[in-house]
Amino acid sequence: MSQILIVLLTIVTAITSALIGGVFFIFSVTVMRAFSRIKTASAIAAMQEINLVIVRSLFLTAFFGAALTSLILAAYAILHLQQPGSAWLLAGAVFYLLPNILLTMVRNVPLNNELAAVDPASPASEAVWTKYLAEWTMWNHIRTIACITASACFIMALIDRI
Repeated sequence: MSQILIVLLTIVTAITSALIGGVFFIFSVTVMRAFSRIKTASAIAAMQEINLVIVRSLFLTAFFGAALTSLILAAYAILHLQQPGSAWLLAGAVFYLLPNILLTMVRNVPLNNELAAVDPASPASEAVWTKYLAEWTMWNHIRTIACITASACFIMALIDRI
């Protein structure tokens, strides 16, 4: 694989993982805090709409695009461990794929599905929302840190190549 292609993939993956981390960050520090201050029914309805919109948006392309480029960079790094930056590429891929993609699928998506099944006006909605707000936000904090760490690793891989 061409060195220029690896550099370009690393740049794109660093930017995309930082972008995804930024989306997660804004949810952790503002959106979820704002939702915790409004009526439960309104917060649930708003989050249900966000969850519908986000899976049909450019976000998903970036989210899984960075996963794909991370996998490519990880494979390259494993095959070229002796090359400068390879350890950073592998670390970046691991930080993007495991805490981010895996946590999203195992923790955040099931919570989103549980929330989608709730009628915001039902008496049970309060308990579901309280659990959702605490758990989803905690896992989102971890995803935020993982994405930013992955981006930093990809940047370090580029620096290491200089």
